[in-house]
Amino acid sequence: MITPRYILLFVEDPALSARFYEFLLDLAPLEQSPTFALFVLEDGYKLGLWSRHSAKPAVSVTGGGMELAFAVDSGEEVDALYRKWSSLGLSFVQTPTELDFGRTFVALDPDDHRLRVFFPR
Repeated sequence: MITPRYILLFVEDPALSARFYEFLLDLAPLEQSPTFALFVLEDGYKLGLWSRHSAKPAVSVTGGGMELAFAVDSGEEVDALYRKWSSLGLSFVQTPTELDFGRTFVALDPDDHRLRVFFPR
């Protein structure tokens, strides 16, 4: 079996997106160029930000078709991150709410990729 260990987001401006994710993740990119940035996360997963204008083959879609999901340890942490991200001016498509799987909210990155924070039941 193969296991995906790399998340690649196609972005309008890799430098802008890298600054956004550096602040959000509290982690500097391991690699950065005008068309790409790479973050290596604690668990070994990698988050790549690739310019949608230089990707090969050409990219025909923009953000919103998938989510990056961040599991946290409590409903209180969901609410605390919502308050923190709200103070930073992030856009939200869902405020903290209870769903079948647990407490959650959804924010948007600069390219409208969905960022879900949740505490699973």
